[in-house]
Amino acid sequence: MNSQTKQQQLRYLFARAGFGATPAELNEASRSTLRKVVRQLVSNGTSVASLQVVEPDENRTKRQLKGLFRQGQLDKEMLREQIRDNAQKVRDLNLQWLDRMASGNDALREKMALFWHGHFACRTMGRNPLFMQQYANTLRQHALGNFRDLLMAVSKEPAMLQFLNNQQNRKNAPNENFAREVMELFTLGHSASGRDNYSEYDIKEAARAFTGWQFTPEGQFVFRAQVHDDGEKKIFGKIGMFNGEDVIAMLLDNQQTARFITAKIYRSFVNETEDSKRVDQLADKFYRSGYDIATLMETIFSADWFYDPKNVGAHIKSPVELLAGLRHTLGIQFDQPQPQIFVQRTLGQLLFYPPNVAGWPGGKNWIDSSSLLFRMQLPNYVLKAAEVTVQPKEDGDVNTQLLARKGGTTFHTKVNWDAFENAFAKTTDAGLPDALAAILLPFPLRPDQRVLIEKPIKSGQSRSETIRTLTVALMSLPEYQLT
Repeated sequence: MNSQTKQQQLRYLFARAGFGATPAELNEASRSTLRKVVRQLVSNGTSVASLQVVEPDENRTKRQLKGLFRQGQLDKEMLREQIRDNAQKVRDLNLQWLDRMASGNDALREKMALFWHGHFACRTMGRNPLFMQQYANTLRQHALGNFRDLLMAVSKEPAMLQFLNNQQNRKNAPNENFAREVMELFTLGHSASGRDNYSEYDIKEAARAFTGWQFTPEGQFVFRAQVHDDGEKKIFGKIGMFNGEDVIAMLLDNQQTARFITAKIYRSFVNETEDSKRVDQLADKFYRSGYDIATLMETIFSADWFYDPKNVGAHIKSPVELLAGLRHTLGIQFDQPQPQIFVQRTLGQLLFYPPNVAGWPGGKNWIDSSSLLFRMQLPNYVLKAAEVTVQPKEDGDVNTQLLARKGGTTFHTKVNWDAFENAFAKTTDAGLPDALAAILLPFPLRPDQRVLIEKPIKSGQSRSETIRTLTVALMSLPEYQLT
């Protein structure tokens, strides 16, 4: 393998397994074999630094509610203030997580956690920042661990139990929401193949098994035996006095769960067009490994077929991937955090606010005429502090509107240009366009693109200014939206 081919593979690997790479990271990685780089990405960060914007004892829900009443009357202004304060903390949580993604540290873990956030889609109900903080940290903690542990942990998160109404799931009055989504979205899938594995009756009986799975106002999972239906149930053809843990175990015993999860990972990390035979092989290995996520990802990233040209450039960056990648590649820091919320809202992926229980649809759904234009203008906004006149689409959601900022937005940023430019110190002026493209784009530069990106260069420009001009121009190409 020649050095150019290896660099292209490394760029592609870092884009898929993380949020892109700096020139220095690619240079460092080029000294190792591809397999060693993959192993390093998978094994990084054995200890996970938690996100924290709220202390557990701040979540005094009952006392907060009691404090909202004056002389027996609800104080509406105090209620509005509390809602604003909670929304602010969720916003801070969003930005703290985005900072972790953009840092490049433990990149695969953060990338997998983002994937699981879409898979185990959960919105902030009542804008409870502690519940969302616990949920996010559970995703990150188990992102590369065992899917059994992840599924059980997420299923017991107060944020998820609240979102899927399991607090209202009681004997003699079962609520099926949680049981349905655990099967349809988390494990067996809602496709025709998934439906063959469970029935409406299974969902109803599983709902009975999950009665009693509740949580305290302080954010602790609790099993309340007094509201649990401990009667006999028939689930997947088996009869017994099953509880929630039993249902989770049955779902994991079903190989369709491994197939469903593997196919979704394949579509997200390899190609939206599924190779059924390959997915079957991966799913079988995933199942036999006892649902080891890290082993599955290492198998994918180490496979020759992962680097097949048909997969390169086949993935459209999600808004969060785009923003985190832009920040990481150039070491960008925002003077004020609000524009990053603005970008997420405008492009349609606001962390902790997925559109529904199925998460973000992804793929080509990320792109329409207005979002593509904004995406291509984003480097100019971020790197040149240009005034933004675009406004996010109104989604009718009061929760996301709380995070809105009226009027235009100017992005004031600090960019670590020195570190970026140093990587090209030995590159000739004529070779700069290709060298920069090799870092920023999934494909080699075409002649028509070269003409386009060189057009903004002014006569007499310094080398540093030329690199910056070319970088902004390359990031403004449609191909920069792909990995």
